[in-house]
Amino acid sequence: MAAVTETAERTAPASEPPQGRFRFRFRQGAGRQQHAGPLTYVFLVLAALVSLFPLYWNLVAASNDTARVVSAPAPLWFGDELMSNLTRAWNDADMGIALVNTTVVAGLVSLSTVLFATLAGFAFAKLRFTGRGVLLALVVATMTIPPQLSVIPLYQIITELGWFDQLQSVILPSMVAAFGVFFMRQFLIEALPIELVEAARVDGANSLRVIWHVVFPVARPAMAVLGMLVFVQSWNDFFWPFIALTTQGSPTLQVALAGLGAGNHTIDQSVVLTGALISTVPLLLVFAFLGKHVVGGITAGAVKS
Repeated sequence: MAAVTETAERTAPASEPPQGRFRFRFRQGAGRQQHAGPLTYVFLVLAALVSLFPLYWNLVAASNDTARVVSAPAPLWFGDELMSNLTRAWNDADMGIALVNTTVVAGLVSLSTVLFATLAGFAFAKLRFTGRGVLLALVVATMTIPPQLSVIPLYQIITELGWFDQLQSVILPSMVAAFGVFFMRQFLIEALPIELVEAARVDGANSLRVIWHVVFPVARPAMAVLGMLVFVQSWNDFFWPFIALTTQGSPTLQVALAGLGAGNHTIDQSVVLTGALISTVPLLLVFAFLGKHVVGGITAGAVKS
């Protein structure tokens, strides 16, 4: 009997967890968090300083005059011209109107992109229809086309419609993006079990109820991330708004900044940098209030029961 027991112990698979007190220790340390060493904190502090330095220097430049900003060495401490530069930038570029216009454009573009991309991503991920692969390939292929190629036909279209120098000329061409469709499709493939959709169908839910009560709750983390990315991209967009809008009509912030000092022989760099600071502050506030929810949504979507 002892020989049989010894043979069984030798032939036991190596993949089994350790027995006895070793097994208890293994389980006890399985969920334990790893503690960061001092080098990790040094690296994180350096990365934070490097990331924040451009914003810090922008604030420094906005608080000094142009002669001090362009001098060598450049200033590294605050001056006393901040309020004067803020007043000049706000009045010269009509920052109030530009801020409202940019908020409207970025908000509507973000909402429409998240909505349409989620619907299209769900269709490509879970619905079966003829030509699905071909349509998805065409959508992805549009991501390889440079946006500069569409400027001339798009400009002709908005001119014929009488939309030049109006906000709809910037909003409508950006209401959905191929990247958003592909992003939501990839997320819903893994995050949304087809059994949930089929169970809702069995319970008598129509397509609208399935989307509202099944698809949207599951896709909420990815929708938050996509909305944040699209909002930032639309807020900072310059190329097409600079063509479709004017500084005298309905400019966005980036178009208004391009007009700062345009009629002078020399550009006041401190005022331009002050305008850039004004356009950056709303983004920082949005991320400060919503960044935690976005990161929490990503974490919630990554944990699977």
